[in-house]
Formats: sequence, C-alpha cells, structure tokens
Amino acid sequence: MSEVSPEQRLWELMHGAFATRALGIVADLRIADALAGGPRPVTELAGETGTSADSLQRILRALASDGVFAELSPGVFRNTEASELLRVAATRDFAHLYGGAWHRAAGELDAGMGTVAFERAFGTGFWSWLAAHPEERASFDRAMVDGLERRVERLAALEWRGDETVVDVGGGNGSLLVALLARRPGLRGIVFDLPETVRDESSLGDGIEFVAGSFFESVPAGDVYVLSTVLHNWPDEQAAAILHTIRAAAPEHGRLLVIDAVMPAGNEPDGRHWFALLGLSLFGSHERDEAQWLALFDGTGFEPLQLRDGLIEARCR
Repeated sequence: MSEVSPEQRLWELMHGAFATRALGIVADLRIADALAGGPRPVTELAGETGTSADSLQRILRALASDGVFAELSPGVFRNTEASELLRVAATRDFAHLYGGAWHRAAGELDAGMGTVAFERAFGTGFWSWLAAHPEERASFDRAMVDGLERRVERLAALEWRGDETVVDVGGGNGSLLVALLARRPGLRGIVFDLPETVRDESSLGDGIEFVAGSFFESVPAGDVYVLSTVLHNWPDEQAAAILHTIRAAAPEHGRLLVIDAVMPAGNEPDGRHWFALLGLSLFGSHERDEAQWLALFDGTGFEPLQLRDGLIEARCR
C-alpha cells in the first residue's frame, strides 16, 4: 500500500468535518438498520425517513467512498462492515454526539484563552445543557457504555477483599458496576451521579443502589472509589476538587481506581490526541500524561501506586 501523499493527507483532514456530520445524520436516520435486510434504493430510504433522495444519495455516496456503505448500482446501497457498526447502540450514539452538538462546538474551537467552545456555541456549559435535554443525556450515557468490557476486565482482575463497597463516582446508568458485580458477586455497589442521569434502577439488582448528588459537594461512604473516564472531562482545578471530595469521604484503608488514559510522549498516530481536542472544546479540559497525573494527585490526599494507561490505582495517604 502506497503512503498517503502530503496533499492527500491535508485534504482528508479538511473534509473531516463533513464526514463527521454525515455520520451523525445517517446514525440519527438509522440508515444502517434500514439496510440490515440487504441492498435498497435510496428513494425508498428517503421515503421512509422523510428526507430528500438527492441529498441522502450524496451523503451515502460520500461515506461509501471511504468504505462506510457501498453503492451496488446507481442509487442502490448496502451495508459494509463499517456501516454495520452504526447498528450498535453505543457507536450510533457516539456518531450522533460527534455529528451533532459536539460538531457544532468544534466549529467554535480556537487557540484563544477565552470561554470554552461549547459555551460559545450553546450559551451554557455542557453538563447544564445535558440536564436541560434529557434525550441528549440519555444518548451520552448510552455512548459511555462503549468499551465497557475492557474497563470491567481491568477492575475485575485486581485483588479484592471480596466484601467491599464500591462507589462508582459519576457512574451514569450503572452498567459498569452491574458488570463488575457479575464477576465479583461479593461486592456491594453504589452508583453516584447527578439526579438527571437516565437510568433504570430496577436493572441494578439487589447489590447496587443509585445515590443522586454532585461530586463537588459530597460522595457516599465506601471502601473503593471508581472514577471511570471522569477526570479527563474536567480542568485541573475542578478535577482536584473532585479528588478532595472523595478523600473527605474515604476511610484510611480506602483506595481509588481511575479508569482514564495516561498519554504517551511523542506524536505517533493516536486517536486520543483528537479526543484531547474534544475535551478542550467541551470542557476546557485535557488528556494527561504521567507527570500531569502525578501533579494532579499531589495535595489531594491520594498516593498513586500504579499509573498504567487505562487504569491508575491510588490509596489514601
């Protein structure tokens, strides 16, 4: 395979905004689901979705040129392995978010020192906006299930006493604790998140309860605290405040498990560099390397024991 030319590389990046938006559109229209039974003409798809056949065909052709959908004959499309992924709930919700609100926020991104891009685009912060838009909050919570198995496997593989109370701080709909307790049934779980979090408490089971609140104010008492992809959503000052709140509730034997990226040095191809721009656009936050994680923990009452990419273990000082 020949190496991509500098010109092609730049052009691919420049049209990336259209690709993101196009994926969001077809995800919202459930086009991949509509093609689950086999190839169909775009006129049928447009009729079912109430869209323009001409516009939808252009969108599908553009995506097909990069392997998402395929055009078998003029105006007749089928799924590909890539478009089939849009039938997975978490992937579809990510496409919705990237192609919708996040796409709009990215349009306000600059290199200045002013307000956060999302706040300029929507007139409010991301979390306040989610609270005011329950359907978007539900989409966000479903998207956060992506990668659940990897996160649970990391947690389940650790040493456990077996009867600890695990508090998932910012735990969303509770899917992480449900999966963890399935592997470690002696544990007890508390899902702690904002009251507007979309959830089905009946699915949590007898060993897990939901507690509503703000992790800037207080968190429930427990033995082990989990922060799963939470701290990278906050600038250092607020991230440190979250750690202080947890430390105030944690016993001396307590431990903290942070599921988050530890960014490597260098500029090798890595999607997390683009994810860092998303954090900058939505929250004014950033992904952290090892030195930045150590600096964040300093003075919070937690001592990092291991900093591995994907899982940071810390204990109370």
